[in-house]
Amino acid sequence: MRHEPIGYVTEISGGGAKIQIEGQRLRDLGANPDPSVALSGQVGSQIKLEVGKHWLLANVRNLRTDGADLVVAEIDFLGEGDEHEQTGKLINFKRGITSYPIPGNRVFPVTGEDLKQMFAADDRANIEIGTVYPTKDVRGALYVDAMLGKHFALLGSTGTGKSTSAALIMHRICELAPEGHIVMIDPHGEYSAAFKGTGELFNVDNLAMPYWLMNFEEHCEVMITSSGADKQTDADILAKCLLHARSKNRAAEGLSKLTVDSPIPYTLSDLSNSIQNEMGLLNKATDTAPYMRLKTKLDELKADPRYSFMFSGMLVADTMTGFISKIFRLPAKGKPISIVDVSGVPSDITSVVVAVLSRLVFDYAIWSRNELQRPVLLVCEEAHRYVPSDKTSSGQAVRKILERIAKEGRKYGVSLGLITQRPSDLAEGVLSQCGTIIAMRLNNERDQHFVKAAMPEGARGFLDVIPALRNRECIVCGEGVSIPIRVAFDELEHSRRPASSDPLFSELWKQTGEEEAMVARVVKRWRAQGR
Repeated sequence: MRHEPIGYVTEISGGGAKIQIEGQRLRDLGANPDPSVALSGQVGSQIKLEVGKHWLLANVRNLRTDGADLVVAEIDFLGEGDEHEQTGKLINFKRGITSYPIPGNRVFPVTGEDLKQMFAADDRANIEIGTVYPTKDVRGALYVDAMLGKHFALLGSTGTGKSTSAALIMHRICELAPEGHIVMIDPHGEYSAAFKGTGELFNVDNLAMPYWLMNFEEHCEVMITSSGADKQTDADILAKCLLHARSKNRAAEGLSKLTVDSPIPYTLSDLSNSIQNEMGLLNKATDTAPYMRLKTKLDELKADPRYSFMFSGMLVADTMTGFISKIFRLPAKGKPISIVDVSGVPSDITSVVVAVLSRLVFDYAIWSRNELQRPVLLVCEEAHRYVPSDKTSSGQAVRKILERIAKEGRKYGVSLGLITQRPSDLAEGVLSQCGTIIAMRLNNERDQHFVKAAMPEGARGFLDVIPALRNRECIVCGEGVSIPIRVAFDELEHSRRPASSDPLFSELWKQTGEEEAMVARVVKRWRAQGR
């Protein structure tokens, strides 16, 4: 059944057009039982234009009155399809347009059937994440290969359901690929609850990350405390001693090209002795201060129990193969995701730990190019901490490697998923490398502008609704979808949600009792630095 036209085209430009709609027709549509037709012509909805035998689909960006019950709307073109001769339905929908309308072409409302055809996932591998607004039955799907191949970002202010949505997307990917390889960096320890059955969970108790996997830059971030001219002096000494300590290992014997960056095991006592010996030599030009600085820091790392997950004497065995296998899920054995909870890592070395994990993903991909390809997805929660927009902050190693993965990762089969609540604090180059952007509600105006700048052209009008999104609703545009869509996420079962719900102050503040014992237990754990 064909609906009556609601208006006509008045003006056309490259990416969009202006149309005139009769105000009465717009009001009449509002009573239609089909929610898509009822919303057609309103801001953020779709309409279709008749161009010869084609239908041209467009998004309504804004509306204003033009007197005499006429409404003028600006529209952005989305794509085009054909009309089925018998049924009049939209078929063969494709993104982008080949023929433009001319002034006078008629404008029609879009039906739920049209939307089904527009958003119907084609034969490519996809995951369903929710329902397309304003319908209740059209499923919104993401094309996994396109989304992961060109990286993706999930953005949204605190409290919009970002963690739950991230968990939903990860669960769907794990269901699609139970033998996949996903590494998720979790800074708050909230995702362990969501992936108990489907993933391997790592934290400071069982991560056992060998310190010798760090490259020279990461060593410098951990061990060098000075700044300015002293920093270079300390780095030169550290480089010399580190190379010496690495060369003592059996694994280094057959290597012609041993560098400070080679992941060869060495013992901390070898490094300490090497610094001691260098300090004792008579032919050195500097005083002993730089050597003492390095030695003090090294002793501190060895003695502090908080660092034992990384700097314990037990980690000197060559466990690189085992470590990479367990973190990258090679083989996955039906648990394709490893959640690395870094909330218990001392804050001064968190960025180094993230840098080492990210670099291992990238380096593994580079050195395994002659093998069967096993792409890895690296998901980084709170990404603005690690790739901030200001260049001065600490943690340069992690910033460099994540920027490199964003730029070059797809050539080697490394995919990056960034989750953040402050896109404006992210380094600009990184967000613009994300092919798919999933934007939830952003309350801050700077963040909204930032996301708009990173989005593809056709989605700009769509983005004006970002501040008006409800919780657990998002706008997806880019490579992962055929055209930009607004989706309400599916409900996730309680057992698969992350532990990130907001506290209910009014309820919790009514409860009382056992406070003294509770405080005593907390203080005891606090002092023992254990959980």
